[in-house]
Amino acid sequence: MSTNKWTAENILDQKGRIAIVTGSSSGIGFETAKALANKNAKVIIAVRNLAKGEKAKSKILSLNKNADVELMKLDLADLSSVKAFAQEFKNKFQKLDLLINNAGVMIPPYSKTKDGFELQMGTNHLGHFALTLQLLDLINAAPNARIVNVASAAHKYGNIDFNDLNWEKRKYKSWRAYGDSKIANLYFTKELAKRINDNNIKVTAAHPGWTATDLQRHSGLFSFLNNFFAMNQEQGALPTLRAAIDDSANSGDYYGPDGWQEWRGYPVKVDMTKLAKDDTIAKKLWQVSEELTNIKFSLN
Repeated sequence: MSTNKWTAENILDQKGRIAIVTGSSSGIGFETAKALANKNAKVIIAVRNLAKGEKAKSKILSLNKNADVELMKLDLADLSSVKAFAQEFKNKFQKLDLLINNAGVMIPPYSKTKDGFELQMGTNHLGHFALTLQLLDLINAAPNARIVNVASAAHKYGNIDFNDLNWEKRKYKSWRAYGDSKIANLYFTKELAKRINDNNIKVTAAHPGWTATDLQRHSGLFSFLNNFFAMNQEQGALPTLRAAIDDSANSGDYYGPDGWQEWRGYPVKVDMTKLAKDDTIAKKLWQVSEELTNIKFSLN
């Protein structure tokens, strides 16, 4: 099979491996969870809405009665929920092979998380930051573990204002705030890879191109244009899966579709903006994230 046609068929048997996929009740998260379950991984569907999560679990089992899928509650917009999830996971399992930080909110009206963060930065970045750091010891306990952060081509619009992270002083622009949260995913990938600096854990990122998902429900224009440009969700999950599984991936690698503007196609390594590669901003965001979540990096 040629490398530019990487599909779920390229995924080797995942028996014995444990994966968490956040936000996996629908969209590319669901397709990611389904693909891993079909390859015999034990998959944790980590979602805020348990009723939707139960439907997703039932759908995977209806397609594959041998799938090993478990549902756990996780609200990334509430740091106490993130902490409770991490603790519950640690009580049940001794290792975590694969953490896929997929969940996200996209261009909602202005609102805040339970802890007072702007909703998109709070959910898409800070919630996953807190989750990852609290699971690091179990990730480190697994051979060849991997962390995947799902970003977006919208990171190109990101330019974080550290003086107004929660948009309390500026007029709220939901697209800009979304771009900020997505470039934050890439800064997190870069800085986490640097701090881990260990061949046992790889930290990668991916973006789904233009994929038709529930995320676009706040944009009538995008919902309409989906009919013409968007890939289906199964195809949209492939960059995430390649970032999670491909043995040739290195820490810091970023995967997206190979087509025009990275909208459509098969997953390949892609580039990010110059700003997304800025070490100084990545380090600053890390420090701010530790302060805001009150969680410090440790691999002990």
